[in-house]
Formats: sequence, C-alpha cells, structure tokens
Amino acid sequence: MKKWMIWLSVFLGLAISVSAQKELSPFMGVMTNGNVREVSTKVETALKEANFEIVGQYDIAGHQDLHVICFNRADLKDACATYVDRGALASVLKIGIRKDADKVEVSIANPEYMFYAYFGEDYQKQAAVLQTIDQDAKNVITTSFGTMEDFGGKLELEDLMKYHYKIMMPYFTDPEDLEEYDSFDEGLSYIRKKIAATGKEIQLIYEVVNKNTKTAVFGIGLLNPETGEGSFLPIIGERHIAAMPYEIILQGKEVTMLHGKYRFALYWPELTMGEFMKIMSTPGDVEDAMESITELD
Repeated sequence: MKKWMIWLSVFLGLAISVSAQKELSPFMGVMTNGNVREVSTKVETALKEANFEIVGQYDIAGHQDLHVICFNRADLKDACATYVDRGALASVLKIGIRKDADKVEVSIANPEYMFYAYFGEDYQKQAAVLQTIDQDAKNVITTSFGTMEDFGGKLELEDLMKYHYKIMMPYFTDPEDLEEYDSFDEGLSYIRKKIAATGKEIQLIYEVVNKNTKTAVFGIGLLNPETGEGSFLPIIGERHIAAMPYEIILQGKEVTMLHGKYRFALYWPELTMGEFMKIMSTPGDVEDAMESITELD
C-alpha cells in the first residue's frame, strides 16, 4: 500500500510538471484561396452549422481586407457566467479574415489561451465544457480550410494563468474602473445611449447581456484615425486582428475594462519593450475612448 501511494505521488507530480510546461499561442491560422468576403461567408456558414451564434462582425478601421467575426454559444455563455471576476469577457470568441498578398489568412484568437489567461487555475472548474468549445471553434476553421498553425508567440501555461508583461505591470485582476451607476439597468441604458450618440469614432460591434447575472459585455470598434485600431494595429501587427474589438464589461453597477498594458501584452506577447513603447499612449487612448461612453455627464 505504501509503495502504491509513493508511485501515485510520483505520477501526479509528473502530470503537474508536464501540464506546467505546456505552451500555448494566442492565435492559430491557416492560409486559403479566395477573397475576404467569400471566406467570411464560408466561415459564417460553418459557425452556424456548429450551433454558434454570430453576435457581431466588422471591418477593422473600415478596411475591407481586415474582417473580424465575433461569436458565442449557449454552453460558452453558461460556463463563463460561473466565473464572477469578469468571466463574461471570455464568452465571445473571434475569428479574423485578412488578405495577405494573393491569399487570405483565417485566424482565431485561441480560445484555450484566453480561457487559461482569464480563469487561471479556476479553468479546471469548467474544463470539460471549455475544452469542447475550444475544439468546436477550431474545427470551424480546420474542416473548411485545413490544418492551422500557431502564431503570435508562446507562453507556458503556468505563466499564462498569472500573466503580466513585466514587473509592476497589471494582471487580469487589475482592471480599469470606468464608472459606477445606481443600478445595472441604469448602467445598461446609459451606455447604450452614449454609444448611439458617439458618431463615427466609436462603433458597437456586439452586445451580450445576461440579466440573470446582471452582466453585459460590449465589443467596441475604435475608429478614431489618430488613436484607434487603424493607427496602432499597423505598428504592433495586423495579423493579430482577432484580438479585436476591445471590450468593456458591466457587472452589477460597475463598468470596467481590462487594463491596456495587460490586454495588449496578452495578445501580443512577443512585443519587445521597444515595440511596446511605440504604442505607449495607446492604453490611455483606449481608456479615454471607453470613458467617453461610460462616464456620467
């Protein structure tokens, strides 16, 4: 009995070690023929056949060769609702379709990567359903276009679950507080009204509301030509378009967003400090844009 317990301890130790050494990339993609519109239509059809719901889509900065499709599913929304610390941010998955010379790249923001980053060790609470969703979402692309390859860098699982870019930089648990309202309903109504009145610099890409948990996630297209997606993506890499749009989340009475120094670094982990400095003002610019649609007058 004692020997069996020793061997079990050794086995579990090895399993944990292997898991900790696992590496994940923020994106996966594959090249295909056709044009962006044709490929987008094919992706839409495949998503619906896999019972995913398309909640929004748009051209990055109005660029027809940079298209993003945002989608979710009931089991994903239910699983994310069990994570009270901004879990609903993971309830929308994203596929990017980008023209690259005479080809089109279809990419996905790796769901498994995002789940581990946002949920950390609590990922295990919903591991079975999250693994199914991850595989189903990736199959949408692989069954239609072929085997995908990782890109965008790699992070070991242990680092991903407690990710921050550098010392003194924010974690997932260090969001930016945008505003507090008297109630969830007031906040939801106010944000909708402000977005509708913003004109051309803010674009609502999707809105996912769960009134039972009093949670709402808004995907926001940033169209300001000087500070929006069209200005910072060419600097840090348009290939990562499936990281967009940026989100805000209303939970109860409070609306927050992930800190730009966390979120940009998470989806561009290969950025050097020198490259990061080229978009030094971007996290603040994004926060300013989000404050413009959340701050009370």
